[in-house]
Amino acid sequence: MKEIALYVLDIAQNSITAGAKHLDITLAEETGRICFTIADDGRGMSPSLLATVSDPFTTTRTTRKMGLGLPLLRLAAEQTGGRLDIESTEGVGTTVRALFCAEHIDCPPVGDMAGTITLLIQGAPKLELTYTHQVEERAFRLDTRQIRAELGEDVSPAEPEVILWLRDYLQEQEASLEKIGG
Repeated sequence: MKEIALYVLDIAQNSITAGAKHLDITLAEETGRICFTIADDGRGMSPSLLATVSDPFTTTRTTRKMGLGLPLLRLAAEQTGGRLDIESTEGVGTTVRALFCAEHIDCPPVGDMAGTITLLIQGAPKLELTYTHQVEERAFRLDTRQIRAELGEDVSPAEPEVILWLRDYLQEQEASLEKIGG
């Protein structure tokens, strides 16, 4: 994958497939490193699955015999001198943390996080999603529970007008962090 945002999308889709009702996505950019964490309250993994989940020939899918998301993420992080950590408890949920050394030539760019977050909201409108993006000491946070409270019960956060507004809002927030951090 060419961007960190696409890894985030892949892992988040896994969480949704695992029955997550809440997803917490954090992207932290600090001097020399980029780290993202995705925590969910989905099914979680058994200890035996967790032990082999980074093997490309391990998958829970029935449509194909390979699962490349986590192995590719591990490879991408480790190629930069970073790492991938996965914690999971069956029946409780899973947390995936990927650390990239930002100054390494193989570190992918962050990419379109605004697009990733709006796509997740549009594709899973009932999902409770929080997204925090931190650059050094500054951060912003988006919480779909707050959005739902503002919209009222009759309006879905997946409505086209809401999605367009959310994408614009996220793009503005991301751009302001770049100006401050860059």
